[in-house]
Amino acid sequence: MLPRSDLASCLVEAYKSETIAVMRGKAVTFDLSRRSLIGAASAGTALAIGGAPALSAVKPAEKPLFGPRPGIAWLTYNENPYGPSPRAIAAMADAASKGCYYADDANDGLRAMVAGRLGLTRAHAAIGNGSTEVLSAAALEWSRHGPIICPELFFEEPLQVAVRHGAKLIRVPLLPDMNVDLDAMAAAAAANKASMVYLCNPNNPTAMLVDPRALRTLSSKLPAGTTLLVDEAYNELTDEPQANSLIDLVKAGGNVIVSRTFSKIYGLAGLRIGYALSTPANAERINSNIMTIDLGTAAVAAAIASLNDEAFMAFSKNRILEGRAMILDAVRKARLEALPSRANFVFVRVPDADVVKARMADRGIIIRGAYGKWKQWSRVSTGKIEDVRRYAAALPSVARA
Repeated sequence: MLPRSDLASCLVEAYKSETIAVMRGKAVTFDLSRRSLIGAASAGTALAIGGAPALSAVKPAEKPLFGPRPGIAWLTYNENPYGPSPRAIAAMADAASKGCYYADDANDGLRAMVAGRLGLTRAHAAIGNGSTEVLSAAALEWSRHGPIICPELFFEEPLQVAVRHGAKLIRVPLLPDMNVDLDAMAAAAAANKASMVYLCNPNNPTAMLVDPRALRTLSSKLPAGTTLLVDEAYNELTDEPQANSLIDLVKAGGNVIVSRTFSKIYGLAGLRIGYALSTPANAERINSNIMTIDLGTAAVAAAIASLNDEAFMAFSKNRILEGRAMILDAVRKARLEALPSRANFVFVRVPDADVVKARMADRGIIIRGAYGKWKQWSRVSTGKIEDVRRYAAALPSVARA
């Protein structure tokens, strides 16, 4: 087996070469280095146990414990398959090698880091088991003081815990062009003495970006006791992340909560790290409702190693945008339409979303089906480039009426 020092060296060298290629604008296949590294480690394991077959030679289980079956194009959950970065993998291995202790101090350190990166202090941050836990904690706390206003179509799973505990959601219909109706949300907040206005930007599943200037106007219109929460899970994938964020309102002391995640640009979806930034008072209210006593050591180690890894973020974003462009091009060639995407997924108009999902599944391509009454809208995630290519090739025949 490769000694741990050699393993780390392989990771660093692979990352250096790929970082240089990314900086020079060359196409890079990040998976190749990871597969090579894993293959080398597996071969070493085989030698160490006396000539047993390498792990790569063992027939995979019918259904793997993690990820899709071999041969499946997995384009369904908005995951970023290009992470964790080599730095994150090395950090996880190092943390585990030292005993895998509870991550108490590291949790506090990560809170300070995510806040400091955006010009805030640790007191402004709440951190949890994915942004889902942070958002659930906020919804639980605020819903005790009034209803929550939200769009009719958005990523609502984090609110379901609060709903089960009696939270009242007031859903505002989308505009005809599928944009969020901010004026109607402001009116609903005032009429119902809302505790919170809650939305995603870019929105999920539509992938559309709400104009940040309009969001700032919305914030100024809300009653003093109403908090504006914006889930910015996909912010780093937009053209101008800083301009499209409401972090500036948090810095100014506004009654605004911004949530972020390590699941998208950093590719750490399964490690579950998310955070929210707000006033210290709001952050404390969120932290008081967090259920997780301590985040996982490996997850925190990976997040710390990833946070300022600008080269990997650039590589990751480039691959996501490449996949998104391929999907949009396929939509045009199939004479379909899609909403303008600013995320790592596309909302495509088709004759029947559930039929398209089933036909794609027959070809080993997994996408989302219909969202409630939106039967003609199909969401597809970017995924790996080779998987997006399969989707693009299948779309014209699969989407026929």
